[in-house]
Amino acid sequence: MNVIHTMRQISSAVISLVAVAMLFACARHVPHPYPASMTEKLPRMAYTIQAGAFSQAENAAGLTAYLNNNDLNAYYFTYKKGLFKVRFGNFPTKEDARQKAEDLLTAGIIEDYYIVRPDEYAASTKRNRGTAYLRDELTKTAESFIGVPYQWGGASSQRGFDCSGLAMAVYRLNGLNLPRTSQAQYIKGGYVKGEDLSKGDLVFFAISGKGEVSHVGIYVGENTFIHAPGSGKKVRRDRLTNGYYKKRYRGARTYL
Repeated sequence: MNVIHTMRQISSAVISLVAVAMLFACARHVPHPYPASMTEKLPRMAYTIQAGAFSQAENAAGLTAYLNNNDLNAYYFTYKKGLFKVRFGNFPTKEDARQKAEDLLTAGIIEDYYIVRPDEYAASTKRNRGTAYLRDELTKTAESFIGVPYQWGGASSQRGFDCSGLAMAVYRLNGLNLPRTSQAQYIKGGYVKGEDLSKGDLVFFAISGKGEVSHVGIYVGENTFIHAPGSGKKVRRDRLTNGYYKKRYRGARTYL
C-alpha cells in the first residue's frame, strides 16, 4: 500500500510539473498586444532655429517642406493668432545653430532667425513646477493647432507623417525630442491603460487597413484627443469613443 501511495504522489507531482511547464510555454508564445517597453525618458531639445513670420499656414508649410527635404526636421506652429513660425534642427551648441542659420540666411532661404535655448522650454522647468505643469503645457500647445491645416511637407512619401509630425511638433515645442514617425513614437513610450490616460499622452490607431499603427493623436483629457486627420485637413479634436477611432484604437503611450 505504501508503494502504491508513493507512486500516486509521484504521478500527481509529475502532472503538476507538466501543467506548470505548459502554462509557461503558453505565456512565452502568446504575445502581449502591446510592446512591453518601459517608460523611457525622451532626450531634451538642445538649440533650435526659429524663423519666419507667416500670415498663411501654407507659406509656413512651404518653408517646412524645403527644410524637411534637407533633413532638418522642421515644423510650423501658431505663434500668435493668425501668425505662424517655423522651427527646425536640434543642434548641440548655440554656435552650431547660428552657423546653420547664417548659411540659410546667406542662401536666401530664411530672412531672419532666432536661436531657441534649452532653458526656454517648458520641459526645463518640470523639476520646479512638476509633471502636471508639463502635461498642461503639452495640452495647451496641442489646442493651439486646432483649425490649422497641418501638413508635414516635403516629398510625397512624407505626407503620411502629418499626424506624427504634429505630435512631434507639440513635444518639441515643449523641449522633448519625440521621434518623427508614429511607429517610432509607439515603440518609444511606456504602455498606458485606457483608464490611466493623462493629458499629453499619445494615442495610436491603425487606419491604413494593415492592422499596424499608422495614426497618432495627443490625448487632452475627458476622453478626447487632438490630431491631424490627413494631408491638408485642419487639426481637430475627436473622441476616443467615436466608432471609427474606437474600432481602430491600438493603445496609448506615455513619455513623462
